[in-house]
Amino acid sequence: MDLASNLGGKIDKAEVLSAVQKYEKYHVCYGGQEEERKANYTDMVNKYYDLVTSFYEFGWGESFHFAPRWKGESLRESIKRHEHFLPLQLGLKPGQKVLDVGCGIGGPLREISRFSSTSITGLNNNEYQITRGKELNRIAGVDKTCNFVKADFMKMPFPDNSFDAVYAIEATCHAPDAYGCYKEIFRVLKPGQYFAAYEWCMTDSFDPQNPEHQKIKAEIEIGDGLPDIRLTAKCLEALKQAGFEVIWEKDLAVDSPLPWYLPLDKSHFSLSSFRLTAVGRLFTKNMVKVLEYVGLAPKGSLRVQDFLEKAAEGLVEGGKREIFTPMYFFLARKPDLDRN
Repeated sequence: MDLASNLGGKIDKAEVLSAVQKYEKYHVCYGGQEEERKANYTDMVNKYYDLVTSFYEFGWGESFHFAPRWKGESLRESIKRHEHFLPLQLGLKPGQKVLDVGCGIGGPLREISRFSSTSITGLNNNEYQITRGKELNRIAGVDKTCNFVKADFMKMPFPDNSFDAVYAIEATCHAPDAYGCYKEIFRVLKPGQYFAAYEWCMTDSFDPQNPEHQKIKAEIEIGDGLPDIRLTAKCLEALKQAGFEVIWEKDLAVDSPLPWYLPLDKSHFSLSSFRLTAVGRLFTKNMVKVLEYVGLAPKGSLRVQDFLEKAAEGLVEGGKREIFTPMYFFLARKPDLDRN
């Protein structure tokens, strides 16, 4: 019954339905405008994660992200490998001080810390996720080396040149302005050091004049708390404007032997990731419906499940049409001007 008791996060249970309605009104499907989403991104994203975190943890576990996947590899194995790829690219060394920008409940943070023997600070602006993350850190035994800071990644509370490395996993897509977010990351990163990220982006195949493409984009935005989904080229441009030297970049979805959206695809069934499958999501929906009806889950919980289902459909369709990727990867370096 953890799903039922934690639904709504830090929102008062009596206010969940009202929070859902306010969240929905930010989005295109309900007449919302991009400018309003960007102007109110803190409120929108906080409401989103209060409403969906329990669903995410129920379906995904502690790591809320996709991964390229090899044949014969389980979803969990692919997620861990995707996480390990970052410290390898960043060249992390034991004892280094690392920043995870938009860390969720800290699944990747704990995995990467144990893999690389580093100290990781998770930056997150959602109080419920931080409370949950601290408890999971304690259980995992990394609470002495890993911590959380509640703050907006557009205004980080760290001095200049604080971290040996910075990474972000499908998180900075929530920023209203990529340049502003990357500029803050540039500021807190030590000179000569690296920033790596997986970004959610529309690809070059996206046609803004195509109504179907726009519908898919809008479904992903409402289902995933996004003010806007940027083109890969815009992310690259923002990185360079922020001062970074781009070492390499690639959409990792392109060469994935199995499609990244496979766990959500209605044609796919898996016992190991049952809760993510169409059958598993239907089971969750009916369970939430019953829990809400008998009063164990707050009113509005089913509405959250509905927009998450809409997101799943948009993600699968966006992946199949190759107009969207959740794994546009880049490795960038902050120049060391003193050495140059």
